[in-house]
Amino acid sequence: MREQAGRAGVQPATMTRLAQALGYDGYDTVRALHADALRPARQPGLVATAARRNRLQAGTPEAAAQAMVQHGAAQVGALGDPATLTTLAQAASLMAGASRVFCLGMRSSHAVAWHVWYALSLISDRAVLLDGVGGVGFDALAQARETDVLFVCGVAPYTRAVVDAVIQARARSLRVVALTDSPLSPLISQGDPALIVSTDSASFLHSMAPAFTLAEILVALVARGDDPALLARLDGLDRQLAAFNTYHPSKG
Repeated sequence: MREQAGRAGVQPATMTRLAQALGYDGYDTVRALHADALRPARQPGLVATAARRNRLQAGTPEAAAQAMVQHGAAQVGALGDPATLTTLAQAASLMAGASRVFCLGMRSSHAVAWHVWYALSLISDRAVLLDGVGGVGFDALAQARETDVLFVCGVAPYTRAVVDAVIQARARSLRVVALTDSPLSPLISQGDPALIVSTDSASFLHSMAPAFTLAEILVALVARGDDPALLARLDGLDRQLAAFNTYHPSKG
């Protein structure tokens, strides 16, 4: 208490009064809460998550599937609220004006980040995937500049390496577009667009469907205001795909 008081430039008794003003008995309670916050927290595992989400156990498989479809549709429908649409527009504008867009996501969020990178790579050469292959994926951030943007996708439990990469990006003055699951997410950078999605699921694994939906809309909005030669670039890609005989000739 004396050390903290000295750093704050106040008398030790002031720290006790601060704790009481916050509704605690004394400074010892605040110190104990601080110690608990610093201890590594054990995230609930997949088994515990599955045990809580017992909706799959009721009724027939068809009924369970129908319930999940309805739940997912409601989640996607909720993305149309005005605040989310405004944030989407802000994020798209930021990414469209960036010199480069670094895309990052790990574990279940990797597919979303990869999809954003892949879609952006079709319309621009400014997309950079931080995929960690060979352990050097984050090295590209060493060349990042203030005119670049980091798109990051991550949901609880947050992957430590992704949080560290966001901290590094902020240190390099990059703007951060976060696609995450909570306003308290450590991936959110103050003053930058944060797209919040629900990940609630009836399964043992959280749902990434809402995140995919916003990611696809985001890239589509970026394409609206990107390089005027967009159609020419896509035409060139079509020609290359045809030259390599990439796709099977069957018609869907």
